[in-house]
Amino acid sequence: MKLKIWEKAMIAAAIAAIIAGTGLGRRSSDFSEKFLRLHVVANSDTDADQAVKLKVRDAVLETIEPKLEGVQDAGEAADVAERELAAIEDAALECLRDEGYTYSVSATVAEEDFPTTEYDTFSLPAGRYRALRVTIGRGEGHNWWCVVFPNICSAPPSEDAAAAVGLSEEERGIITRDGPGYEVRFRLLELWGKLLAALG
Repeated sequence: MKLKIWEKAMIAAAIAAIIAGTGLGRRSSDFSEKFLRLHVVANSDTDADQAVKLKVRDAVLETIEPKLEGVQDAGEAADVAERELAAIEDAALECLRDEGYTYSVSATVAEEDFPTTEYDTFSLPAGRYRALRVTIGRGEGHNWWCVVFPNICSAPPSEDAAAAVGLSEEERGIITRDGPGYEVRFRLLELWGKLLAALG
C-alpha cells in the first residue's frame, strides 16, 4: 500500500520522537560538533574538472592545515577556517590559474548534511556537520570530502589525536569499529542523521 505524504510525515515524526526520547538526538549532535569537515565541489563531472578538483583540494589543505596546528576543538577550528577564507580562496584560485582555468572559487563555513562516509580504517555516520565548503566554478560536479579537524584528511585518526579533541572512548569506538555494540550504535546515529536530512 502506497503511503500518502502526510502519512509519511506522521511516521517520520513518530520515529523522531522515539529516537529523541532515547537521547540519541543529543548524542548525535554532540558527536558531530567535534568535527570540522572539508567539502570540495567540482565545477562539473568532466574528467578535467574532476582532476583539477583534487589539485584544489591539495592547495586548500596546504593552506588550512598549518593554521589548525594546536587547535583544541572543532569550534575553534571553524573560527580559524572563517578567518582564513580569503587565503583559502586565493590558494584555490592560484592553483586553478596555474592549471589554466579561469573558474571562480567560493569558500564558506556552514553546517551541511553529509551521507555516511566510509574511509579505510573508520566511518562517519550520516548527519549534520560543520564544514569548510569550497565550490569551484558552477559547483555542479561530484564532491570530495574528508575531515580537517581532527586531521583525518592526511592521516587516519590515532587514539591520541582522537582523545585530544575530546572524543570519548565510545565515540572512538563508533568511528573505528572498535568495541562492543559498534554496529548498533553506529547504525542508530546513521539513521538519526538520515532522518534529520530527510525532514529538512
